Amino acid sequence: MNYILFDDNTRNNLLPLTFTRPVADIRIGILTIREKWERMLNAETSTKTEEYLGKKFPLEFAIDVDNVWINGSVCPNEKLLEEIRLLQPYHALLSGETVIAANTGADKNFDIALSDNYTKFESHAKAMHIENPWDIFSKNGDAIKSDFELVTKGRISLAISSTNQVIELENIFVEEGAKVQCSILNASAGPIYIGKDAEVMEGSIIRGPFSLGEHSALKMGAKIYGPTTIGPHSKVGGEVNNSVIFGFSNKAHDGFLGNSVLGEWCNIGADSNNSNLKNNYAEVKLWNYTKERFVGTGLTFCGLIMGDHSKCGINTMFNTGTVVGVNANIFGSGFPRNFVPSFSWGGAAGFTTYKVKDAFEVAARVFERRSLVFDETEQEILTHVFELTEKYRK
Repeated sequence: MNYILFDDNTRNNLLPLTFTRPVADIRIGILTIREKWERMLNAETSTKTEEYLGKKFPLEFAIDVDNVWINGSVCPNEKLLEEIRLLQPYHALLSGETVIAANTGADKNFDIALSDNYTKFESHAKAMHIENPWDIFSKNGDAIKSDFELVTKGRISLAISSTNQVIELENIFVEEGAKVQCSILNASAGPIYIGKDAEVMEGSIIRGPFSLGEHSALKMGAKIYGPTTIGPHSKVGGEVNNSVIFGFSNKAHDGFLGNSVLGEWCNIGADSNNSNLKNNYAEVKLWNYTKERFVGTGLTFCGLIMGDHSKCGINTMFNTGTVVGVNANIFGSGFPRNFVPSFSWGGAAGFTTYKVKDAFEVAARVFERRSLVFDETEQEILTHVFELTEKYRK
């Protein structure tokens, strides 16, 4: 079978995080949704997403085997995997009105899976579905536990140094090349996973569930409350609670990040903080790109959602339920507004447009620091995002 992960209407609810990636490339737990599927399917996947993302995330269609389309906002489990593998050509798997998967045989037209020509089955797998940005941190604990079992099954952890204070060692897994010294690791509330060549520096205090991606670092004295995920190639310090950092992003200094999601290539300045609870304990509302207004989250605790390439200066303060778009640069005293459009430059005193040329110069330098190239494909994606979000900067 040829497996294709597709974006549905959920993508727009997950903006700004999906301005620069398909839904399947959202990180929740230890792995991205795509990485979960590829491990469980033991197969590579391709992507059906927005046209401007297609060069970086191409669609590969097969004519010699069945094409199976899987909803990229759904996380796999064994029951769901079994249901999908049983799908015959022109069969579709639904959860209510949502298409979870469909076998289109040799047909390239996925939309026909919604037609009357398809035999439809209701899924009984009760799989995790990521529909809103706050789902990423709200469901992260279950995702870490599930991924921990998937990633560590049948494997033996690297030995943990005796310089650490460890609670429930059997729930801790350290990959090859990782360093953990003089820290406290408490896995009684959930597993702790330390990725390949990652480092937990002295004095760090970790309460699981927690995942630290490969080549990432917890700075000295970091305080981590689970469920929290730090993706690959990131540096994190200060206090973090129930948050997900996709990867290639830094919050390297003191300050609080709670009930939040950061995309890739973000940087949080020293002593910056976000509020995750309103003073009146009311439900937090969050900007929604589909409805173009603030919508209720049903949550009392909800902090910061920040798109790729956005950064803030030292001592930045974010109000409860703040959404920052892609490639915004925020600085200055006071609280900026709760919705900061993509390519905005400024803070509480007001914003101007962050010029694409200037933003690209920064991105090129940041990529170079990680021995990567900010190439034409990346530039084209961000240019399109700039154009898509122009109306919000007026």
